[in-house]
Amino acid sequence: MLQSNTLRFLKSLARNNNKPWMDANRAAYETARADFAVFVQQLIDAFGKKEPAIANLLAKDCMFRINRDIRFAKDKAPYKKNFAASINKGGKKGISSAGYYFHVQPGETFIGGGIWMPEPADLKKIRQEIDYNYGDLKKLVSSKDFKKVYGDLDDSPEYKLTRLPKGYEPGNPAEEYIKLKSFIGSRSLTDEQLTDKSLLKTTVGAFEALKPLVDFLNQAMEG
Repeated sequence: MLQSNTLRFLKSLARNNNKPWMDANRAAYETARADFAVFVQQLIDAFGKKEPAIANLLAKDCMFRINRDIRFAKDKAPYKKNFAASINKGGKKGISSAGYYFHVQPGETFIGGGIWMPEPADLKKIRQEIDYNYGDLKKLVSSKDFKKVYGDLDDSPEYKLTRLPKGYEPGNPAEEYIKLKSFIGSRSLTDEQLTDKSLLKTTVGAFEALKPLVDFLNQAMEG
């Protein structure tokens, strides 16, 4: 579980997103970040028993920096309002493979994973795999565990085409999944769940339910 002080820090940061405030509260930031790192490592160690690809990762290899890249952003707030970790075989740098994600932000926390906006070559491979083996995908997203945690893949407008991509015909049984540009399952967590002793068990269970999808996506991209 996370400490309540970690959530309080993030709430305060959201209200005071500027360098002078951060400089004055650097010790609180370091304490909160260390708390998050401890939980991420516990998560890696626990879930790594079921997912060998991430078993040897260290929390520091998965955690994102809190500083925002504001060079081309309209919002010039210098810091993110969250702590986040990408847990896959390449850590946070493994953007070319599917994996797991943990995002802590008071009132907006979510966990899950898959792959976000894969490169065109990988996207083509995933769509081809879905077309050829739709039964396999349908089986895993329709499983009791997956549906209980995630419901279905995220089909938000920003993640989905309005029409089938070139090479696919309307009426394809898999067309709603072939239209996807990202392949993600996610579920939200309350602030109360973050500070509950069952957080590790809840998160590991959610990742276990996601693993068949992650395996499907990685096998598609790796050929």
